[in-house]
Amino acid sequence: MKAAFLEALKQPLVIHDYESPDPVGNEVLLEQEITGICYRDVLTRDGFMPRVKLPIIPGHEISGRIIKTGPDVKDFRVGDRVASLIYTPCGKCEFCLRGDENLCPNKITFGEAVNGGYTKYVIAHENSLVKVPDNVRPEDASLAACVTGMVYNALARVGQLQEGQRVLISGAGGGVGVHAVEMAKALGAYVIAETSSQWKIEPLYRAGADLVVSGNNFDREIKEKTGDGVHLALESVGLPTFEKSLRSLRTGGRLVVIGNVDPSPVGLPLGLIILKGNSIHGSISSTRNDMRKVLDMTSRGKLHAVVHEKIRLDDINSAYDEMKQKKSMGRIMIDLNADP
Repeated sequence: MKAAFLEALKQPLVIHDYESPDPVGNEVLLEQEITGICYRDVLTRDGFMPRVKLPIIPGHEISGRIIKTGPDVKDFRVGDRVASLIYTPCGKCEFCLRGDENLCPNKITFGEAVNGGYTKYVIAHENSLVKVPDNVRPEDASLAACVTGMVYNALARVGQLQEGQRVLISGAGGGVGVHAVEMAKALGAYVIAETSSQWKIEPLYRAGADLVVSGNNFDREIKEKTGDGVHLALESVGLPTFEKSLRSLRTGGRLVVIGNVDPSPVGLPLGLIILKGNSIHGSISSTRNDMRKVLDMTSRGKLHAVVHEKIRLDDINSAYDEMKQKKSMGRIMIDLNADP
């Protein structure tokens, strides 16, 4: 069996033979068919996550069938199809006990603190797992935590998006953004998609966007087209689009930040926030309840994974390059059945 390893920051991943350990305690061993590549994985390689433990197997979009369980596993059995959070929560803190595992201060993240999903067989703790409906494809199960669950949490729970409201999705052509367009549409919103890539405009309309904006003055275009702006802006890019997204809000609007591709500080126009009564929220990942919600939506045909391409594990570094160059639309996924 092969696995991709990050052995040094700012260096290509290396493919090695790998033998997964047996599960212990409350752990299970999953057999994956496919796994997604998140832009966070690229940022981790590039040194944005300084606490990453090297060498490590990256990847956190994990799902599959349980083939072995540890002796203390209570809620799952061999043969169950499951999807995992991108981390293992402690299960004991105030946040875990109230169902907000994404806020757990003790969580252990796949691909940064423990080995992740860039291999066919993965060890996961049962605290991170939910069961997957039979009619949900492996591609959709893989994206239930990091992508669809995350954007559901950001839009519906943190952003309080209501049917009929206008929402802006920045970076809408990326692996997260295009699924946010799909999610916002499923929630009944009027969806405005922002992209810096001209070739992604038509595909975004096909993905469900009501309006696609592009260019350095997209905030002005939004104000011109809507009259007063959007009720909610989902900021998935960070520094490059943050201020324009903020200026796209109507009075009383909300900005929810879920991503940042540049660690530099942003300029914050406090007068604008005060005078318009706007609010800014951070949103991190998803909970198991978020995953259950989006897996149910998927099973009812409301959501579908947007897959740019499926690659072999050996092509992982080329996929990273493709993502950095904005040549992908949707998720690039690793076909783990394509390698021995």
